Amino acid sequence: MQFFRLEFAAMSLSPADFDYQLPAELIAQSPASPRESARLLVAARSKDAMSDDTFAHIDQYLPKNAVLVLNETKVIPARMHLVRPTGGKVEILYLRPGDYGTIRVLANRKLHDHEPLSFDGEILFNVIGRDEKEWILQPLFAPALLLPLLDKIGQTPIPPYIKHCPLNEQELRREYQTTFAKEEGSAAAPTASLHFSGQLLKQIEASGRSLARVTLHVGLGTFAPLTDAQITSGKLHHESYHIAPSTAAFLNQAKADGRSIIAVGTTVVRTLESAANENQELATLTGSTDLFIRDGYSFKFIDGIITNFHVPKSSLLMLVAAFIGHEKLMKIYHHAIEQRYRFFSFGDGMLLL
Repeated sequence: MQFFRLEFAAMSLSPADFDYQLPAELIAQSPASPRESARLLVAARSKDAMSDDTFAHIDQYLPKNAVLVLNETKVIPARMHLVRPTGGKVEILYLRPGDYGTIRVLANRKLHDHEPLSFDGEILFNVIGRDEKEWILQPLFAPALLLPLLDKIGQTPIPPYIKHCPLNEQELRREYQTTFAKEEGSAAAPTASLHFSGQLLKQIEASGRSLARVTLHVGLGTFAPLTDAQITSGKLHHESYHIAPSTAAFLNQAKADGRSIIAVGTTVVRTLESAANENQELATLTGSTDLFIRDGYSFKFIDGIITNFHVPKSSLLMLVAAFIGHEKLMKIYHHAIEQRYRFFSFGDGMLLL
């Protein structure tokens, strides 16, 4: 079976250059247990060889004095099943706050302006409009009550390619969450971080490396196919991020000292690269990023990436290729399939240096 298109485009690469065929049985349906038992592929831009190991031994491959940067966003149970005036059901997926106390959501069917949506006989939202694929809802309660409501009636929004997950809702809220999650707001987990248990993080620090934490709230645009408009504009969906001033000061000093900055996940890559200026300093510490990293991008701050294996033709795959190189990335994926690595959100990962 031929899995990849290995030709290297002389001009700008398109999503079609990142297509590959993946056997369905390699799509992980549940996480590794324990977390650090997930497999780890190690590759460097300067070398042809690859190493196969597990996350339990990742400290053996990290550069001396490296700083690992983690995303401490917390997944919220953002999926709600609500009832329309007709009695029909609709699945709503909360994305983020909107303007003037509204919220922005996705829906699995067309809604109507001024339509009330209820749960257990109580009207919770009114539909007030639409913005492309997103619906705008007006909650009929105080904004501070939204997260408690989701915690009570919501469900964890796992990706659509996880079709046979054996975990119940209580287990998902624990396992589809990093061990260091703190800031509520994500509709999806920063999956590269799912491999890190508390014990593994202590092991990494004991080996002389440092940890830093930032926040980027992951939206469902992570799983959406790239659009022609995004390809043309070079911009992705917006995601909000924040870096504490003390964290920025620490990372800026680490960068100036020549320490390797390793981003744990593409969300951290986008956070640090969005915050960095041309002097390789983190300067814009709070904002919303639509940064689309692809071939030709010049990285300003990061020196390495820990990431999972991404879906074909995705912006995430293009980001990783911009770092490691398109041809090298395709060889890595070919190797991972041959070696039966587990793919996507609950799957294995790699360290790229």
